[in-house]
Amino acid sequence: MPDTAKSDAANAAAPLRLGIAGLGTVGTGLVQIIQTHGDLMTARAGRGVTISAVSARSRDKDRGIDLSAYDWEDDAVALAQRDDIDVFVELMGGSDGPAKDATEAAIAAGKDVVTANKALLALHGQALSVAAEEAGRLIRFEAAVAGGIPVIKALTEGLAGNEITRVMGVMNGTCNYILTRMENAGLTYQQAFDEADGLGYLEADPNLDVGGIDAGHKLALLAAIAFGTQVDFDAVELEGIGAITIEDITQAADMGYKIKLLGVAQMTGRGLEQRMSPCLVPDTSPLGQLQGGTNMVVLEGDAVGQIVLRGAGAGSGPTASAVMADIIDIARGLRLPTFGQPAKGLRAARAARAAVPAPYYLRLQLVDKPGALAKVAGALGEAGISIDRMRQYGHDDTSAPVLIVTHKTTRMALDEAIEGFGKTRVVHGTPVAIRIEAV
Repeated sequence: MPDTAKSDAANAAAPLRLGIAGLGTVGTGLVQIIQTHGDLMTARAGRGVTISAVSARSRDKDRGIDLSAYDWEDDAVALAQRDDIDVFVELMGGSDGPAKDATEAAIAAGKDVVTANKALLALHGQALSVAAEEAGRLIRFEAAVAGGIPVIKALTEGLAGNEITRVMGVMNGTCNYILTRMENAGLTYQQAFDEADGLGYLEADPNLDVGGIDAGHKLALLAAIAFGTQVDFDAVELEGIGAITIEDITQAADMGYKIKLLGVAQMTGRGLEQRMSPCLVPDTSPLGQLQGGTNMVVLEGDAVGQIVLRGAGAGSGPTASAVMADIIDIARGLRLPTFGQPAKGLRAARAARAAVPAPYYLRLQLVDKPGALAKVAGALGEAGISIDRMRQYGHDDTSAPVLIVTHKTTRMALDEAIEGFGKTRVVHGTPVAIRIEAV
């Protein structure tokens, strides 16, 4: 038995001692859970869970919780190296800097790690998981993806007997809030964006949310688990929601669709597709009915079929709940590889641009003159694309908005058609093209 395993077995009945770095909304929420539900956690884990020390930027900030029973460390690395902690809980955030330094220090010092840091793992997950594996330690990160939804546990445990065929979902509550507010209140994108900002929903860098980066980090982590590959955020195709207009929202609704920032990952003959982009989904589907800041992840396996997980994707309580679930697993002695398989066995997947055919929604501003529509249809035909449905919404003196839903085609063929539109001289501006995803 390795020394680390002997130590773990010897300490099974002793309290599991935590060092918590980061006392924002999630960190304070975790402390509250431990303080409020200590007896319940002991009953469920078979051993107590205690906090030895904490660390944050400011010692004097009023966080609404009593921290007097815990030692304070100004330096997260020093916290990670303390002899009186078994698990380092990293809730600082950031892909580099103190979060990465302290996580590496914790692993080197023989500590298990629980984190909610999607950016850290999306960019450095492979190296960190190899280091943890070599040290006989764990990295758990349920809270890094979809807040309180137990999607990591579903993939690594509940669906471990399946070959996963597709992972998709709405993984950024802020974007879903903006899109549903545009639809329900008739707001423009900027009005809904400003409202979300006023409510404190946006990151300090809003592009992390509306540019799809935050959700792309989550998708990369899920894809690594689902398909047994090394996490590869750089291969995720990213497109945010900034180009979506209220006209797209209302006109998609007229045709029975809702627009969502949708992450999709699937393994194809060409390689691993990972894309985070606006998509149309049927308004009667679970994803189409998703409102507000809620997240939803859809998992598809060859044996189980389709599983839909829905819940709060952010916030103090839901995210702290997911952190606590990882801590209890460690207290129980459940020890799984970071991405569900030994890190050294994960292969680097060939990145593939979306090649699986799908229908597309096209919005064009067409010159209002005879033969214009025929030229557009001709450009689509030359690219091998046929039209399923078409609508025109009024017109002014010079142009008319035209909506087209195509039959299944590839993005490559669609880009060829859009290039052909430019040669017709009957299309104003840049067409909007949004994939319609089958769910």
